[in-house]
Amino acid sequence: MVVAERGRGRFMSPLGALKVERPITRFESISTMLEALGYQARTVVLSVAEQTPTDTVREALGLADGDTVIRLERLRSDGDDPLVYSVASIVRHAIPGPVRHLDWSGSLSDLLAAHGHPPVSSAARLSAVELPEDVQQRYSLGGFGPWLLISETVITPAGRPVLHAEDYHRGDAFAFNVLRR
Repeated sequence: MVVAERGRGRFMSPLGALKVERPITRFESISTMLEALGYQARTVVLSVAEQTPTDTVREALGLADGDTVIRLERLRSDGDDPLVYSVASIVRHAIPGPVRHLDWSGSLSDLLAAHGHPPVSSAARLSAVELPEDVQQRYSLGGFGPWLLISETVITPAGRPVLHAEDYHRGDAFAFNVLRR
């Protein structure tokens, strides 16, 4: 943000003039994001189960053969208006005890932090997609047009992957801002 010019002094970089509201580079939970955007979001837990991860999830989380994950499927909505459909895979050892005894409707970031695995950053990929056909039919989510899919792997302060998520944000309800340098 500051440029030093030898013999002339220090000056504000042109980057200092650029402001981006809610940049995509900010790491925050979907719960926090929805609240900050003014939504009265409610979460419906569609399914939660301990299971063998897909090859994609196993690779993203650095799991060995035989390791399991907690697979959580949720829908966030504002009243009857669906906003975000999410599938999260959490390394099993991060959340002790039976998975059915937990309240899965809150922030996963808060839940992981409460169990000693605070998420601090992620590597993410954004793409415009349609929801999978079976999801559209099962949950009556067809006809909303393209969704913005954020596929991300979340890490702890120690750099350990703890969560892989595929979050489908309704394309007509969300835009993400980027500062390019």
